[in-house]
Amino acid sequence: MNTKIRASNSSASIDSVEGDHSGNTATFRKSLGIPSLVLFGLAYMVPLAVFTTYGLVTQMTKGNMPTAYLFTLAAMLLTAYSYGRMVQAHPYSGSVYTYTRKTFGAYFGFMAGWTLLLDYIFLPLLSYLLIGIYMAEYFPAIPAYVWVLGSILLVTFLNLVGIESVNRVNLVLVVAQLAFIVVFVTLSIQRFSAQASDVSLMLPFHNSEFSLPIVFSGAAVLCLSFLGFDAVSTMAEEARNPRYRIPTAIMAVTLIGGVLFVIVAYFAQLVFPEWKTFVDADSASVDVMRRVGGEMLVTAFTATYVAGCFASAMVSQASVSRVLFAMGRDGALPRVFGVLMTKKRVPVTAVLVVSLLSMIALVITLDTVANMISFGALFAFSAVNLAVIKHYLVDERKTGLKNFVLYGLIPALGFLSTVWLWTSLSHMSFVIGLCWMALGLVVLLSVTQMFRVKLPELQMAEK
Repeated sequence: MNTKIRASNSSASIDSVEGDHSGNTATFRKSLGIPSLVLFGLAYMVPLAVFTTYGLVTQMTKGNMPTAYLFTLAAMLLTAYSYGRMVQAHPYSGSVYTYTRKTFGAYFGFMAGWTLLLDYIFLPLLSYLLIGIYMAEYFPAIPAYVWVLGSILLVTFLNLVGIESVNRVNLVLVVAQLAFIVVFVTLSIQRFSAQASDVSLMLPFHNSEFSLPIVFSGAAVLCLSFLGFDAVSTMAEEARNPRYRIPTAIMAVTLIGGVLFVIVAYFAQLVFPEWKTFVDADSASVDVMRRVGGEMLVTAFTATYVAGCFASAMVSQASVSRVLFAMGRDGALPRVFGVLMTKKRVPVTAVLVVSLLSMIALVITLDTVANMISFGALFAFSAVNLAVIKHYLVDERKTGLKNFVLYGLIPALGFLSTVWLWTSLSHMSFVIGLCWMALGLVVLLSVTQMFRVKLPELQMAEK
């Protein structure tokens, strides 16, 4: 199947043909199958992401973190389903930007894409910050900024080489994390079995201080752990048969990642139930590792976790560069973003711009980054759920009970669940998020000359 894309103000046509090695600068190489896509998504999520906010969420939920993860997983599976339906309708790069633009129009699409950038641009920052913090603590003679800058340079190089190289590195890093999880769970079982304790096995899910409001507040923060399925959708133009492979990979990444998160959080709280005794919430994971396996496990955890952050930085930079590419190709951003260069057909300008923005990691705090990512992610999830309803039930006019359930009820439940998570975010999240959206509106007004000029409309037709 050929997919032809034409912009109304450009004579260039883009033929996404598998195996095409022409010099066309606007065509990605279709090299990704389901295993590569699932690997990409898991690397983005970081299987050890539980420990990024472990201390914070454990304290927020008063020792009920696994239950919070179950609520988040349920909400994310509904939204992942909606992503799959929109990929089937529009199998192109751009993720939320493409789906909302084709469904709700150019202006809303721009604002959705702009808000999505808040999520994507600052997720690499989170990874670089964590790398700097952990490596500087382990090697105090080397300042954190050295690790941050070195990581940015290496990640940028790998993304410029091409997505295939990113996946090869991801395979090693994801396997290392999965192996560590197996070791951690095994040692946790041994530790718990050796303890002369009558603690209930269900205690991490429901203790004496359990309440739905505190669990919901923790679940809102934990949505950060599930951003990998959104990243998979940005690879639609680099996947073979994207209408089948992308939705399958999205659901697989969400389910696999969610199950891993629940398991790790469960055993972490089972062996260390004294959440009130954390000296520092940011380093609570180290307390858990030390109890489970001593200093040797702490060292293994640090190495594996930093490697996971590096993998996440690679794929998050690749994802945001594809969103910038889609907006540049569409004319919503300068068209230099929509050009592919090198033999590997990489959006070089977008990759380099993301690298420059990542330098903010040298001067920003983790709390600020987390607030930015949360707002952008939940806005994107809500928009995609609404887009499914609009596209299939309103635009396509699908009728009948089956279509109502598939394209109405399930996306509506996904929308309500993400809005519920959204309302559980902190005040700071909304302050930062709304300021970012206001800046996006200023950019939109500038690009459209106060709405006197329409954004270039991208016409997509299948052949």
